[in-house]
Order: sequence, then structure tokens, then C-alpha cells
Amino acid sequence: MRVFTLSDAIALATTAHDGQVDKSGRPYIGHPLRVMASMEGEHAQMAAVLHDVIEDTSVTASDLTASGCPAAVVDAVVALSHLPDEPQDVYLRRVAANPLALTVKRADIADNLSPARMARLDAETQARLQIKYANALRLLAEFVS
Repeated sequence: MRVFTLSDAIALATTAHDGQVDKSGRPYIGHPLRVMASMEGEHAQMAAVLHDVIEDTSVTASDLTASGCPAAVVDAVVALSHLPDEPQDVYLRRVAANPLALTVKRADIADNLSPARMARLDAETQARLQIKYANALRLLAEFVS
């Protein structure tokens, strides 16, 4: 069996997010690619670029496993996938329980709060996201301490 590589993860994420745009109308894939670029280590980079595929596309954990994606990466992506109607604290407790997912989530939030990204949003959205992500970081800190 061929080994699943970072290039495979990038290709899978790029295909899965094709046609999606972020809140400012830019191609969505830019976000996972930036999060990936901030990570060290192949599994962390894979989990970062794939972090939204289960939550936001038709890709499933079974699809990732069938493609040869390493189990640790699949587990992290599953942990990072916020389920419909799932309370935020339940979701973040699951993220905090997986060290790889926790690292990716922190990088995800950092990218979402980056000045360049925030500057493209209206003031109301900026304020809402600042509160949302500050709360998420607070809960993550509580759950890992």
C-alpha cells in the first residue's frame, strides 16, 4: 500500500474545499493551508490542512482512513470536527483531549484572528469572532490545566 503523504493531504483538502469561500469571499482552502504552514511535523501539518474537511465537506473519517491517512491524523481531524448542534464546551473538551487536535485548534484560532483576516470583515463580525475565539481559548486552557 502506498504511504499517504502531506501532498496527498493537501490534494484531498483542496479538492474537498473546491468552490468554498471564507467570510470575506476568498477561496476557503487558503485558511487550512495557512494553518498547515504554521505547524511543525508531518502529522500536525496533515491534520491542519484537513482540519475542516469532515465538518465542512462530504469527506468522512472513513474516507480519510480508506485513503491511507494515518490513524493519528484521522483521530485529530475527527476531534476537530464540530458536530451539528454540539455545545461548544463539549466540542472543545474533545479537542483538548487530543494533543494533536489541540495544537491544530490553537493554530486555527490564531489564523482566524490574524489582523489581515480580521481586517477583511465588517466590524460586527469582527466583534462577534473576537468574543467567540477568546471564549474558545479560555475553555481550551481550562480543559488542559
